[in-house]
Amino acid sequence: MRRRTFIASLGAAAVAAGALPVPAFAKADPGGKGTYTWKNVVVNCGGFVPGIIFNETEPNLIYARTDVAGAFRWQEESRTWKPLLDWVGRDKWGYQYVVSMATDPVETNRVYAAVGAYTTDWDPNNGAVLYSDDYGETWGIAPLPFKQGGNMPGRGMGERLVVNPADNAQLYLGTPSGNGLWRSTDYGRTWAAVENFPNPGNFVVDPTNDYLADNQGVIWIDFDQIRGDIYVGVADPDDPLYVSKDGGATWQPVPGAAEALGEVDGNPTIPKQSAVDNTNGYLYIVTGWDPGPYNGAPASGNGGQIWRLETRTGQWTDITPAYNPRGPIPGFGGLTIDRQNPRTLMAATCNNWYPDEILYRSTDSGQTWQTSWDYAEGTERTDRFVMDNTGTPWLDWGGVDQGPAYAVKHGWMIDGLAIDPHNSDRIMWGTGATIWGTEDLTRWDAQGELIGKNEAGERIALPVERFTVGVRAEGVEMTWVRDLAALGGTLVSAMGDVSGFVHTDLDRAEEMVHPGWAGTSLDYAQSDPDIIVGSGDVGSDTSGHVIVSTDRGKTWRAATRLGGLPGNDHGGVVAITANASALLWSPSNTDVTPVYSTDLGETWNPVRGLPAGARIRSDRVNPSVLYAFSRGTFYRSTDGGATFSDTGATGLPAEGVDDFRVAPGHKGHIWLAGRSDKDDVETGLWRSKDGGTTWKRIRTIDLAISVGFGKSAKRSGYPAIYISATVEGQDGIFRSTDGGESWIRINDDDHQWGFAGSAITGDPLIYGRVYLSARGIIYGDIAS
Repeated sequence: MRRRTFIASLGAAAVAAGALPVPAFAKADPGGKGTYTWKNVVVNCGGFVPGIIFNETEPNLIYARTDVAGAFRWQEESRTWKPLLDWVGRDKWGYQYVVSMATDPVETNRVYAAVGAYTTDWDPNNGAVLYSDDYGETWGIAPLPFKQGGNMPGRGMGERLVVNPADNAQLYLGTPSGNGLWRSTDYGRTWAAVENFPNPGNFVVDPTNDYLADNQGVIWIDFDQIRGDIYVGVADPDDPLYVSKDGGATWQPVPGAAEALGEVDGNPTIPKQSAVDNTNGYLYIVTGWDPGPYNGAPASGNGGQIWRLETRTGQWTDITPAYNPRGPIPGFGGLTIDRQNPRTLMAATCNNWYPDEILYRSTDSGQTWQTSWDYAEGTERTDRFVMDNTGTPWLDWGGVDQGPAYAVKHGWMIDGLAIDPHNSDRIMWGTGATIWGTEDLTRWDAQGELIGKNEAGERIALPVERFTVGVRAEGVEMTWVRDLAALGGTLVSAMGDVSGFVHTDLDRAEEMVHPGWAGTSLDYAQSDPDIIVGSGDVGSDTSGHVIVSTDRGKTWRAATRLGGLPGNDHGGVVAITANASALLWSPSNTDVTPVYSTDLGETWNPVRGLPAGARIRSDRVNPSVLYAFSRGTFYRSTDGGATFSDTGATGLPAEGVDDFRVAPGHKGHIWLAGRSDKDDVETGLWRSKDGGTTWKRIRTIDLAISVGFGKSAKRSGYPAIYISATVEGQDGIFRSTDGGESWIRINDDDHQWGFAGSAITGDPLIYGRVYLSARGIIYGDIAS
């Protein structure tokens, strides 16, 4: 496959000329219209993958669900994932948050997704079940009368959506918020509550916190295909498991379930996941004191167990692994069974943060277990496999210690864990950052024990021939993009969770910008783009919120820490003057007013005339001028940011302004984007040509989320303007080549990416190219 790079995009003649020249101006698409091709800038995931679902009857048919970026289907020939929900529009953005998926074992072309972002009012819409008859290429929508929580606590527990293998027209759906168990009998087209299901659950994490206060509800559904029974796990420690022996007509509590599943070491627990051995007649269940995916062990004792129910006799057996190399088990997450060898099962800890998650494997139905790593006293950790992050270098987190001598971790938040039902050697598991996998899994069994004992009875490490586990996330892109800076030949990103990246090749994953720093804002000196600055949240109270590079992002240093300001949630906005003579930073979520520096962050001075939290930008031509906006008031500085004064502008919105930007090459040209859900607040896009003194609203634009600039369509023309907006009632990504007089939508209904474009910019060297935040960084080029 041809790699799409910045250099290649300029054409062969430009490459042959050597260094990166200013390219010949591309011919504009006829009439300013045309179609776009869209791709991801490659990071390789960067977020939580709570579910991996193998089809039980069609080999190589695998789906992955994510908490914020939609669903994906595995493509065996390229070993990459294909996105399936890019068509989701802004009005239903929560449909990209997938709480569960089901693949039909009878008619394998059928696939389903339960979607919805939050059970709180953060998502204004109810959830839905999406259904497809063509492997996810196209979808229908079955709206639900309640919300679902694809990004809520418990999103990695089991699969709430399942197809009945005995009658594949019938599906079951477990729901949160007390909505109970639901059923469809027409391939997911319509749904109704199972009225006689007796228990909607009652377990909440923290009733004092809106995000944690929801009832976890009905968690999972599983099928005993030997006896024809249907099992349902419920978030109720006193009554956690139900069974129907008559096809769902009636339901009864399973005897002994509360005693087995409802408590461990005095902590209430719930049944988080299940797996059925339909050969030997076992139902396996992992429990946890918390639904996850974030929390660890309770204050005292273990947080989870593994139980086995013999479905024929009703006998419960505690098969919890007896050993954890690092103390109490914090709770289990993933659980899977090898359908080729059903006495083999595996489980994973969910939040064994330090030093690493543990995978457990049993080949005797849980009687004995082996761990994926272990210690002998006075030795390094002994692992069964090598973690190979080739192609995804950032997974070493900059080489910082993620456990004794191990920068590349087995993972954390492991809820999605699945052995291929057609191939005992293949396993995949999702983490909070990526998908790992191997095709050599059964080599584990030939290794034997990791630790033995010497003649003195001391634990000693045994020699192990390790196999390799590698990244299996190519094509899954879901980073939290907060800002973008296109320098021409270099794209810099600021991201939550994974810091950000400097890309000189859009098809290659890179190292993190600055590990331990979660980017919120970027800027660069217009006359010297080698100088780049960023602001962000930091986990350490000694690290600086602002970082600086003077070599186009090859290396970074932290600016001096601002005294008295805690680490997290204060990243705010950074700006640098056109000639890099002054650097300004406006922290967020604090009463600390903006500061400026004339030595690239070595020392700071308070800015006079600006309120705390003001958004700041620099003029792209005049090195003495910077701008700021706060609550309807626009400010300007003419002394390099030392002081600001109100420009006297009127008519600007007092809220809902997430972005304003200054046009390159045009002194004093400012564009301000406004959006709000309040009827009395005007929204849209405003333009100033006099440094923010007077403003004109672009009347065709109903609402604007963000604005950015790229190469002009003509040599002497105005920079191309890109916006994520609503124009004359149409949501989308738009471009103007005539200074905002007219706009064309450049995305289409198949490429909407939910709530996309909170960060957007064009490319300064390639006409038509646009970069925007979506599920990761999406970029588009005019198709020609």
